[in-house]
Amino acid sequence: MKTFGQKLTVLLLKGIAYLPFWVLYALSDFFFVLIFHLVGYRKKVVYQNLRNSFPEKSAEEIDKIARKYYRHFCDLFMETAKFDRLSAKELDKHIRYEHLERLNDVFDQGKGMLLICFHYNNWEWNASMIQFLKHDFLMVFSPMKNNPSMENYVTKMRTKFGALKVPMQNAPRASFSLNQGPNYGIMWLAADQTPPAASQYWTTFLNQETPFFSGPQKIALKTNVPVFFHYIHKVKRGQYVVDFFEMTPHPVQDGEHAVLLDYVDIVEKLIQLRPEFWLWSHRRWKHKRSEGQELIPRNKTNRFDKQIDEMFERLNQIKSL
Repeated sequence: MKTFGQKLTVLLLKGIAYLPFWVLYALSDFFFVLIFHLVGYRKKVVYQNLRNSFPEKSAEEIDKIARKYYRHFCDLFMETAKFDRLSAKELDKHIRYEHLERLNDVFDQGKGMLLICFHYNNWEWNASMIQFLKHDFLMVFSPMKNNPSMENYVTKMRTKFGALKVPMQNAPRASFSLNQGPNYGIMWLAADQTPPAASQYWTTFLNQETPFFSGPQKIALKTNVPVFFHYIHKVKRGQYVVDFFEMTPHPVQDGEHAVLLDYVDIVEKLIQLRPEFWLWSHRRWKHKRSEGQELIPRNKTNRFDKQIDEMFERLNQIKSL
């Protein structure tokens, strides 16, 4: 019965993909009323996460962010389903990439790289960037072991433009190929969600002790490839601009936890600028640090703040693609 339900869910998602965007967003408006006002999907989790992350904000401000988040979440669900039927040409109307030459310049230097993002705005549509890149594209993901139907559906979407899928547990081994020509490699991963106990670093994030995946830091030190950050900016419904900037050209020179701490600084800054686009319904703080686990001090440098502010101001001026 469980398997039947999983297959039926995939069929429904595939059916949604055939609908035009105006119908999808009408459905999104309906689902917002349903899950926010009637069902209350994970409202306790969302509001608790927001209150803990922004203790300085009033109840009214928290409620405003939550409502915006649920509207965006419903849009994201519909857009992700639609991705199954979108061609690269169609996606060009909905997503634009800036400064891709920064990534291709690394290829021309005979190097691979780490490209780190977070679950913010529509990260799924970014698989279309592969057509503009010179590198092989290695997409790190967490397999859905208990839902093979959904796993197969999501994998086909994410790899339809040529990405090579890498299960998270295989990422360290796959990273050896990053500096191997002639194609070299970009390893793309999001590192902001809850990691397994065996692969985590603890630090402070949004006013709370928070575990992060240790993989990006370890891979950066092992390969010493340049590390870039991947930011997705929402222009309006169904339109996004993506930008990239370098975090470090030589991770080994920066220290044991530098990539992790810079990543946390950047993600926190971007969330504070536009909090409604992060994945607040995720149970991000369900685990607590045990007494024996090290808490890595933040020692915020703010060294990316000016760059982020300038990027954000520039992207905010874009009103339509």
